[in-house]
Amino acid sequence: MHGQGDCKAAGRIEMKAAVSTPKQSSDWQKRWIKKVLKGGIFIEEVNKMRNRKGLLFGAILLSILVALPVISGCAPEEAAPPPEEKVVTYLSLADYTGPIAGLNVPADSGVSDFFKDLNEKGGINGEIRVNFIGVDTRYDVARGVSAYKRYRTEKNLLVVNCISTPFGKAIAPMSEKDKVVQLAPGDGEFVANPGWQILWGVAFNNAFGACIDFVVADWKAKGNPGMPTIGYMSWDSAYGREPLRGGNEYAEQVGVNLLQPEFFPVGAADHTVWLQRIAQGGADYCFIAGVDPTPSNILRDAHKLGLTETIQFVDSSFWGPAEAVGVKLHPEATEGAWLCVFYLRGDEAWNHSLAEIGRKYRGEDVRNMFPAHYVVGMVWGLYYEAAVEAAVDDVGYDNLDGEAMLRGYLSLTGQDVSQGIEGPCTYSATNRQGSDVVKFYQVESGKVVPISDWIKVPDCVALHDFSE
Repeated sequence: MHGQGDCKAAGRIEMKAAVSTPKQSSDWQKRWIKKVLKGGIFIEEVNKMRNRKGLLFGAILLSILVALPVISGCAPEEAAPPPEEKVVTYLSLADYTGPIAGLNVPADSGVSDFFKDLNEKGGINGEIRVNFIGVDTRYDVARGVSAYKRYRTEKNLLVVNCISTPFGKAIAPMSEKDKVVQLAPGDGEFVANPGWQILWGVAFNNAFGACIDFVVADWKAKGNPGMPTIGYMSWDSAYGREPLRGGNEYAEQVGVNLLQPEFFPVGAADHTVWLQRIAQGGADYCFIAGVDPTPSNILRDAHKLGLTETIQFVDSSFWGPAEAVGVKLHPEATEGAWLCVFYLRGDEAWNHSLAEIGRKYRGEDVRNMFPAHYVVGMVWGLYYEAAVEAAVDDVGYDNLDGEAMLRGYLSLTGQDVSQGIEGPCTYSATNRQGSDVVKFYQVESGKVVPISDWIKVPDCVALHDFSE
């Protein structure tokens, strides 16, 4: 038997011999040979021509007929279709140009770089490629819902990351019906009612309680009598109100004086009015929230009023001030501010080994390009990879679906999936909170530096009635 390479060679050689006909060959001989070369040998025509003149023709015919069995016998079998590519899809309903772009652009840059690096290495388990889809919803509920409806049928859509608390709540019924795991920023509602929504890390509500504990400890350490007075200001949105669902109850339980919350429109250019009311209430501490540059702009306005000298400001909801954004823009105003976060910030984040992926794709200046939220995005990727691996081990790739993916996430209990960027995983059959510890940082000389170790958060979610 000939190999495929031998067949091609034989075909080329024999056909070349057949084409090399002498000049005296008649026109009909040439036409016939052309038919042979085109694959058209007609037996009846051969019979008509077999008695015609010319030993030359007989030689040519013999040459071709001898070659044909060799060529046809060596013809390669029809190639089998290539195996279907193994793919899983991750959908980000993002905000790249709206009020939380300061969080989402770096975070999605991190997760997309992580998936790019993973795919270059062969994918999950060395064979499953991740299809990352990011859609700019501009922090608009209608756009978010529309984008989900558009991409809900993507092949192996296992996770949708809803960057916005408002449209995360709007999409929840649909993602549950479709059996697609939904990542959510920090809504205690999803912890109180475990379902298809899982949090990135600590619930906003529980972080609010951790901030209360931290300032009470600071108040007492300074020898002050009684309990401190605390203000709170944030966006006038579901995100801004979420920490108080359980946070109010915890403040009352601990005994601090929590002032009436001050809510302002998303995108407010100045915060003077709300800051003045907090100051008039006698606040010793003020919890602020929003995605940077919002927290840094609050501090800018507070600094103008002289309030950063009399009130300790605490960013209580994870996303500001950032070295690459607000701290750079307002170094004097942000100096001394505290930050409560569930992930590493500052040098602790950028010296982590995962940050090498950022330097690989973005260059050495990546730290000045993005806040540390970039590394949080990589943690989303780590969790996605680990959950897919667990799901494939459970049911195999061919049977992969949302139910297996949810079980995959919930099987990660106690594991250091984030490689130390966050606390150990706390997902379980009864818990949708990603971790249960936070760290506190302070802005010092233009850098965000740690002022605590990991601190376990109180369970403020359990104090609120989410059926209301």
